[in-house]
Amino acid sequence: MKMISLAALVAVLAMPALAQQAGDWTIGLGAGSVMPKDDNGTVAATLDVEVDDDIRPTLTVEYFLRDNIGVELLAATPFKHDVNVKGLGKVGTVEHLPPTLSVNYHWDTGSAFKPYAGVGLNWTNFWGESTTGALAGNDLDLEHSFGLALQAGADWWLNDRSAIRATVRWIDIDSDAYLNGDKIGEVEIDPIAVQAAYVMKF
Repeated sequence: MKMISLAALVAVLAMPALAQQAGDWTIGLGAGSVMPKDDNGTVAATLDVEVDDDIRPTLTVEYFLRDNIGVELLAATPFKHDVNVKGLGKVGTVEHLPPTLSVNYHWDTGSAFKPYAGVGLNWTNFWGESTTGALAGNDLDLEHSFGLALQAGADWWLNDRSAIRATVRWIDIDSDAYLNGDKIGEVEIDPIAVQAAYVMKF
């Protein structure tokens, strides 16, 4: 009897996680890092801009319209970045929220490992701009951004209700920069964003 019970337990643990089905919800809790590309544009015609990385808690909510096809909202606590100008050093900081709405396709591999890919739209809301160093005392303003977002990731299902997730995104974030009300150029952030999360299915 003990041998039969042990064999049954092993069989249950070895079963692949079920595919995500129409009507399912998932919630992912984790952390994400927004890493702007190396060259973030030029302001005042000749000054190269560099925007630093930041990491913050993230939340994803996904609803499955059909089996394996979900609509996902990415949210996070505000990211904060240092803004540097080559030759001048740090000239300010800026905060932003980058909510992203995506349509994802999750491949049913018949195993606990399930990759997915998605395409969507990002809206980045900038606020809290402050100046320091060479620009101290000036008014810096970055306009909000609306652009394309692409992502690829994978879930490793621990059971039929929970998984570990890893995701990488590319987001098109470009913002017109203004100093004391005058446009001084465009900041091209276009970050790679990576995320690790614990996912729960309902």
